[in-house]
Amino acid sequence: MIADLNEVSILIEGLDHPECVAVHPDGSVWAGGEAGQVYRISPDGKTKEEIGSTGGFILGIAFSPDLSWLALCDLKNKCIWKLDLDNYSLVKFSEGTPIEKINIPNYPVFDNEGNLYVTESGEFRKVNGKIFKIDPNGITQVWHPGPFNFANGMAISKDQDCLFVVCTWLPGVERVGINNDGTAGEREVYATLPETCPDGVVIDSEGNLLVSCYAPNRIYQIKKNQEVRLFIDDWEGHTLSNPTNMAFGGPGFNTLYIANLGRWHIAQIQLTVMGLKLPCHR
Repeated sequence: MIADLNEVSILIEGLDHPECVAVHPDGSVWAGGEAGQVYRISPDGKTKEEIGSTGGFILGIAFSPDLSWLALCDLKNKCIWKLDLDNYSLVKFSEGTPIEKINIPNYPVFDNEGNLYVTESGEFRKVNGKIFKIDPNGITQVWHPGPFNFANGMAISKDQDCLFVVCTWLPGVERVGINNDGTAGEREVYATLPETCPDGVVIDSEGNLLVSCYAPNRIYQIKKNQEVRLFIDDWEGHTLSNPTNMAFGGPGFNTLYIANLGRWHIAQIQLTVMGLKLPCHR
Protein backbone atom coordinates (compact mmCIF):
# COMPACT_ATOMS: atom_id res chain seq x y z
CA MET A 1 0.00 0.00 0.00
CA ILE A 2 1.38 3.38 -1.03
CA ALA A 3 0.72 6.31 1.28
CA ASP A 4 -0.72 9.39 -0.38
CA LEU A 5 2.00 12.02 -0.88
CA ASN A 6 -0.70 14.66 -0.36
CA GLU A 7 -0.89 13.51 3.26
CA VAL A 8 2.71 14.60 3.80
CA SER A 9 2.96 18.17 5.08
CA ILE A 10 5.78 20.53 6.00
CA LEU A 11 6.39 20.96 9.73
CA ILE A 12 8.90 23.79 9.32
CA GLU A 13 10.99 25.50 6.64
CA GLY A 14 14.22 27.46 6.87
CA LEU A 15 16.67 24.82 8.09
CA ASP A 16 20.12 24.37 6.59
CA HIS A 17 19.77 21.11 4.67
CA PRO A 18 18.85 18.92 7.65
CA GLU A 19 20.03 15.32 7.52
CA CYS A 20 18.78 14.35 10.97
CA VAL A 21 15.69 14.57 13.12
CA ALA A 22 14.84 13.41 16.65
CA VAL A 23 11.82 13.99 18.88
CA HIS A 24 12.03 14.87 22.57
CA PRO A 25 9.29 13.47 24.86
CA ASP A 26 8.09 17.05 25.40
CA GLY A 27 7.08 17.09 21.73
CA SER A 28 9.83 19.35 20.46
CA VAL A 29 11.51 18.28 17.23
CA TRP A 30 15.29 18.57 16.96
CA ALA A 31 17.40 18.69 13.81
CA GLY A 32 20.89 19.54 12.63
CA GLY A 33 22.34 21.56 9.78
CA GLU A 34 25.18 21.20 7.32
CA ALA A 35 27.17 23.97 9.06
CA GLY A 36 26.93 22.32 12.47
CA GLN A 37 23.69 23.93 13.63
CA VAL A 38 21.48 22.27 16.23
CA TYR A 39 17.83 23.30 15.98
CA ARG A 40 15.03 22.99 18.51
CA ILE A 41 11.61 23.23 16.86
CA SER A 42 8.33 23.73 18.71
CA PRO A 43 5.85 20.84 18.48
CA ASP A 44 3.55 22.88 16.24
CA GLY A 45 6.43 23.88 13.96
CA LYS A 46 5.76 27.59 14.36
CA THR A 47 9.07 28.50 15.97
CA LYS A 48 12.64 27.27 15.81
CA GLU A 49 15.71 28.10 17.86
CA GLU A 50 19.34 27.47 17.00
CA ILE A 51 20.63 26.40 20.38
CA GLY A 52 24.22 25.72 19.36
CA SER A 53 26.66 24.77 16.64
CA THR A 54 29.66 22.48 16.31
CA GLY A 55 30.94 24.27 13.21
CA GLY A 56 30.87 20.91 11.44
CA PHE A 57 28.20 18.96 9.57
CA ILE A 58 25.59 17.22 11.73
CA LEU A 59 24.56 13.76 10.58
CA GLY A 60 22.53 11.60 13.02
CA ILE A 61 21.37 12.66 16.49
CA ALA A 62 19.84 10.80 19.45
CA PHE A 63 18.62 11.60 22.97
CA SER A 64 20.16 9.71 25.88
CA PRO A 65 17.74 7.49 27.84
CA ASP A 66 17.82 9.86 30.85
CA LEU A 67 17.36 12.90 28.56
CA SER A 68 20.41 14.60 30.03
CA TRP A 69 22.21 14.95 26.69
CA LEU A 70 21.95 14.73 22.93
CA ALA A 71 24.45 12.74 20.88
CA LEU A 72 25.55 14.49 17.70
CA CYS A 73 27.41 12.76 14.87
CA ASP A 74 29.69 15.29 13.17
CA LEU A 75 31.03 14.52 9.70
CA LYS A 76 33.51 17.41 9.46
CA ASN A 77 34.97 17.02 12.95
CA LYS A 78 34.90 13.19 12.78
CA CYS A 79 33.50 12.76 16.27
CA ILE A 80 30.43 12.33 18.43
CA TRP A 81 29.57 15.40 20.49
CA LYS A 82 27.77 15.41 23.83
CA LEU A 83 25.32 18.31 24.02
CA ASP A 84 24.22 18.94 27.60
CA LEU A 85 20.47 19.61 27.56
CA ASP A 86 20.57 21.76 30.70
CA ASN A 87 23.06 24.38 29.59
CA TYR A 88 23.66 23.46 25.92
CA SER A 89 27.40 23.06 26.46
CA LEU A 90 29.28 20.87 23.98
CA VAL A 91 32.09 18.41 24.67
CA LYS A 92 33.60 15.77 22.45
CA PHE A 93 32.32 12.39 23.60
CA SER A 94 34.27 10.08 21.30
CA GLU A 95 36.58 10.12 18.28
CA GLY A 96 36.89 6.34 18.17
CA THR A 97 39.48 4.13 19.79
CA PRO A 98 43.19 4.94 20.17
CA ILE A 99 43.86 2.63 17.23
CA GLU A 100 40.76 3.03 15.06
CA LYS A 101 39.44 6.55 14.65
CA ILE A 102 35.99 7.38 13.39
CA ASN A 103 35.98 8.64 9.81
CA ILE A 104 32.27 9.15 9.08
CA PRO A 105 30.22 8.92 12.30
CA ASN A 106 26.85 8.58 10.67
CA TYR A 107 24.08 7.59 13.07
CA PRO A 108 23.76 7.01 16.85
CA VAL A 109 21.43 4.61 18.69
CA PHE A 110 21.11 4.25 22.48
CA ASP A 111 20.17 1.09 24.30
CA ASN A 112 18.32 1.08 27.62
CA GLU A 113 21.57 1.06 29.61
CA GLY A 114 22.88 4.19 27.93
CA ASN A 115 25.37 2.48 25.64
CA LEU A 116 25.66 4.26 22.33
CA TYR A 117 26.03 2.39 19.04
CA VAL A 118 27.36 4.47 16.16
CA THR A 119 27.64 3.53 12.50
CA GLU A 120 31.01 4.36 10.98
CA SER A 121 30.32 4.50 7.26
CA GLY A 122 33.93 4.01 6.25
CA GLU A 123 35.00 5.55 2.97
CA PHE A 124 32.98 6.47 -0.08
CA ARG A 125 32.63 3.52 -2.48
CA LYS A 126 34.78 1.31 -0.26
CA VAL A 127 33.34 -1.58 1.74
CA ASN A 128 34.94 -0.84 5.12
CA GLY A 129 32.16 0.39 7.38
CA LYS A 130 31.86 -0.77 11.00
CA ILE A 131 29.89 -0.17 14.19
CA PHE A 132 31.35 1.43 17.31
CA LYS A 133 29.94 1.01 20.82
CA ILE A 134 30.51 3.70 23.43
CA ASP A 135 29.67 3.16 27.10
CA PRO A 136 28.15 5.97 29.25
CA ASN A 137 31.67 7.02 30.31
CA GLY A 138 32.83 7.46 26.73
CA ILE A 139 34.92 4.28 26.59
CA THR A 140 34.83 3.25 22.95
CA GLN A 141 35.26 -0.09 21.23
CA VAL A 142 34.74 -1.48 17.76
CA TRP A 143 31.57 -3.47 18.37
CA HIS A 144 31.36 -4.99 14.89
CA PRO A 145 34.27 -4.68 12.44
CA GLY A 146 32.06 -5.24 9.42
CA PRO A 147 32.92 -4.65 6.74
CA PHE A 148 29.62 -2.92 5.92
CA ASN A 149 28.95 -1.35 2.54
CA PHE A 150 28.58 2.23 3.82
CA ALA A 151 26.81 1.74 7.17
CA ASN A 152 24.27 4.51 7.54
CA GLY A 153 21.03 4.73 9.55
CA MET A 154 20.30 2.27 12.31
CA ALA A 155 17.53 1.16 14.68
CA ILE A 156 17.43 -1.13 17.70
CA SER A 157 14.70 -3.75 18.03
CA LYS A 158 11.99 -3.70 20.67
CA ASP A 159 13.65 -6.45 22.70
CA GLN A 160 17.07 -4.90 22.07
CA ASP A 161 18.34 -8.19 20.71
CA CYS A 162 19.41 -6.85 17.32
CA LEU A 163 20.32 -3.77 15.32
CA PHE A 164 18.96 -3.02 11.87
CA VAL A 165 21.71 -1.35 9.86
CA VAL A 166 21.11 0.49 6.60
CA CYS A 167 23.92 -0.15 4.13
CA THR A 168 23.61 2.42 1.38
CA TRP A 169 25.63 0.69 -1.30
CA LEU A 170 24.38 -2.83 -0.56
CA PRO A 171 21.78 -1.41 -1.11
CA GLY A 172 19.52 -2.55 1.69
CA VAL A 173 19.31 -3.38 5.37
CA GLU A 174 21.34 -5.83 7.44
CA ARG A 175 20.38 -7.29 10.81
CA VAL A 176 23.06 -7.82 13.46
CA GLY A 177 22.22 -9.74 16.61
CA ILE A 178 23.06 -8.46 20.09
CA ASN A 179 24.16 -11.28 22.37
CA ASN A 180 23.15 -11.47 26.03
CA ASP A 181 26.62 -10.29 27.04
CA GLY A 182 26.33 -7.25 24.78
CA THR A 183 28.67 -8.48 22.07
CA ALA A 184 27.79 -8.60 18.40
CA GLY A 185 25.91 -11.69 17.26
CA GLU A 186 24.98 -13.17 13.93
CA ARG A 187 24.81 -10.90 10.89
CA GLU A 188 22.51 -11.32 7.89
CA VAL A 189 21.11 -9.37 4.97
CA TYR A 190 17.56 -8.55 6.04
CA ALA A 191 16.30 -6.98 2.80
CA THR A 192 17.67 -5.51 -0.40
CA LEU A 193 16.41 -2.40 -2.18
CA PRO A 194 17.80 -2.54 -5.74
CA GLU A 195 18.55 0.72 -7.56
CA THR A 196 18.15 2.85 -4.43
CA CYS A 197 20.38 4.66 -1.94
CA PRO A 198 18.76 3.86 1.42
CA ASP A 199 19.71 6.15 4.29
CA GLY A 200 17.49 6.09 7.41
CA VAL A 201 15.38 3.52 9.22
CA VAL A 202 12.74 3.48 11.97
CA ILE A 203 10.62 0.69 13.42
CA ASP A 204 6.89 0.86 14.03
CA SER A 205 5.10 -0.73 16.98
CA GLU A 206 4.21 -3.78 14.88
CA GLY A 207 7.84 -4.50 14.06
CA ASN A 208 7.81 -3.26 10.48
CA LEU A 209 10.68 -1.12 9.19
CA LEU A 210 10.37 2.14 7.29
CA VAL A 211 13.45 2.93 5.21
CA SER A 212 14.03 6.34 3.65
CA CYS A 213 16.04 6.64 0.46
CA TYR A 214 18.33 9.52 -0.40
CA ALA A 215 17.64 8.48 -3.99
CA PRO A 216 15.11 8.08 -5.41
CA ASN A 217 12.89 10.20 -3.15
CA ARG A 218 11.05 7.32 -1.56
CA ILE A 219 10.24 5.54 1.69
CA TYR A 220 9.90 1.77 1.69
CA GLN A 221 8.21 -0.49 4.20
CA ILE A 222 9.85 -3.79 5.11
CA LYS A 223 7.27 -6.04 6.75
CA LYS A 224 8.10 -8.43 9.57
CA ASN A 225 8.07 -11.23 7.02
CA GLN A 226 10.75 -9.24 5.15
CA GLU A 227 8.43 -8.38 2.28
CA VAL A 228 9.38 -5.02 0.75
CA ARG A 229 6.69 -2.54 -0.25
CA LEU A 230 6.88 0.98 -1.64
CA PHE A 231 5.34 3.27 0.99
CA ILE A 232 5.73 6.85 -0.30
CA ASP A 233 7.11 8.09 -3.63
CA ASP A 234 7.83 11.68 -4.61
CA TRP A 235 9.09 11.71 -8.18
CA GLU A 236 9.24 15.53 -8.17
CA GLY A 237 11.48 15.63 -5.10
CA HIS A 238 9.89 18.69 -3.52
CA THR A 239 8.09 17.32 -0.46
CA LEU A 240 10.50 14.42 -0.03
CA SER A 241 13.83 15.73 -1.24
CA ASN A 242 16.69 13.35 -0.53
CA PRO A 243 14.95 12.09 2.63
CA THR A 244 17.47 10.88 5.16
CA ASN A 245 16.75 10.30 8.87
CA MET A 246 13.26 9.83 10.32
CA ALA A 247 11.74 9.82 13.80
CA PHE A 248 8.38 9.06 15.40
CA GLY A 249 6.66 11.50 17.73
CA GLY A 250 3.49 13.53 18.10
CA PRO A 251 0.64 13.23 20.63
CA GLY A 252 -0.20 9.66 19.60
CA PHE A 253 3.38 8.77 18.73
CA ASN A 254 2.17 8.06 15.22
CA THR A 255 3.58 11.13 13.46
CA LEU A 256 6.54 10.32 11.26
CA TYR A 257 8.98 13.22 10.91
CA ILE A 258 11.28 13.18 7.89
CA ALA A 259 14.50 15.16 7.39
CA ASN A 260 15.20 16.30 3.82
CA LEU A 261 18.86 16.89 3.08
CA GLY A 262 18.07 18.15 -0.41
CA ARG A 263 16.00 21.10 0.83
CA TRP A 264 15.34 23.14 3.96
CA HIS A 265 12.47 21.48 5.77
CA ILE A 266 11.23 18.73 8.04
CA ALA A 267 8.22 16.89 6.61
CA GLN A 268 5.60 15.00 8.59
CA ILE A 269 2.86 12.45 8.00
CA GLN A 270 0.28 10.93 10.33
CA LEU A 271 0.30 7.13 10.24
CA THR A 272 -2.31 4.65 11.43
CA VAL A 273 0.28 2.77 13.48
CA MET A 274 2.44 4.02 16.34
CA GLY A 275 6.18 4.08 16.23
CA LEU A 276 8.37 1.93 18.43
CA LYS A 277 9.34 4.05 21.41
CA LEU A 278 13.05 4.67 21.92
CA PRO A 279 14.73 4.36 25.35
CA CYS A 280 14.29 8.12 25.90
CA HIS A 281 10.51 7.75 25.45
CA ARG A 282 10.06 4.77 27.75
